[in-house]
Amino acid sequence: MDETERPAEEEPQPAAEAVVQGPGAEASPEAETPEKASAAAGEEPDAGVSPPLTPPLSRGEREQTPPPEEPPRPVRRRVSLGERLREPEEEPIEVPLSKVRARTRRDFLLFGAGALAAAGGLWWLLPDETRRLHLTPRLREWLDSAQARLGATSRRRERFLNRALTFDDDVAEALYSEDRSVRTYSKSQVTPLRNNYEGMTPKPDYIPSWTLSLSGLASGRAERLTIADLLTRFARREQVTRLCCVEGWSMVAWWGGLRFSDLLEAYPPAPGARWARLDSAVNLDGSGNPDPYYVSIDLATARHPQTLLATHVSGRPLPVEHGAPLRLLAPMKLGLKNIKAVTSIAYSPEEPADYWNERGYSKYDGL
Repeated sequence: MDETERPAEEEPQPAAEAVVQGPGAEASPEAETPEKASAAAGEEPDAGVSPPLTPPLSRGEREQTPPPEEPPRPVRRRVSLGERLREPEEEPIEVPLSKVRARTRRDFLLFGAGALAAAGGLWWLLPDETRRLHLTPRLREWLDSAQARLGATSRRRERFLNRALTFDDDVAEALYSEDRSVRTYSKSQVTPLRNNYEGMTPKPDYIPSWTLSLSGLASGRAERLTIADLLTRFARREQVTRLCCVEGWSMVAWWGGLRFSDLLEAYPPAPGARWARLDSAVNLDGSGNPDPYYVSIDLATARHPQTLLATHVSGRPLPVEHGAPLRLLAPMKLGLKNIKAVTSIAYSPEEPADYWNERGYSKYDGL
């Protein structure tokens, strides 16, 4: 080669340009693909997902973009009690006519059967004297024979009624509490005290020789106390309470006397005693004939601080019409338990007989 001849210098190649190639042509190695763009932006390409049409944001732009706002939370409204108890609106429904007729027929039969059963039960509970005043004798005998065939006899009726009274007594006794007192009043609220002897008012002839006999005592002896013994041996308590009668009327009176609990402490009953029977041997019927009156009272009620053996009313000794010289005052009991002119008290473990209970009233008679 001649020294004057020099090799031709290579001309610089122009920068590669992105060429849009047709299908089947190889992509230029210099061409930037969407995957490379994603890699440059720090994101991994998603397989099978088309690239976004908008250009990706740089990291700085993403940091400046505020996060999307959260949708507002629903405000919880407090539901009132009336809205909770309100019945939902009725939605009409279609019922086949045959079904409506069947229901109407069934309801009529059930109502008729219930009405007949109620009428039969009411007839069964009526006293015999009341039955004789209604219906014809023939129809009355037919109903009585039908009830007898069903086993609804008069003995079962009496047992059912007695059980209803006993249930009432059980509830009243369960609700009783020695710590709960009846309402007291002021002396200005005292009302007139009526004479409520069932029969004739006894004459005062018995008062000079009156004594109170006690039996069923722990000592085994029978004690007899005079009114002077009661007034001198025991403290006198006073209270203004209401006396309620089973007939529906009531009155407020100012009473004075000894507590029944004080008498029980001085003359304790025999062990196991739970009841006391109080008798009035001077009670009379409507014709003036002797009609001894007697009541039963549980010892828990006798020990109540408001249960008195009253000797005074309105600050004066009891008059004959209000049970002189000694009467029971238990304001937590109905008036028929508040026996007047008490002549004897006997303690026993079993519940004794009661005058009005033997005539259809309950035994406990608590308020």
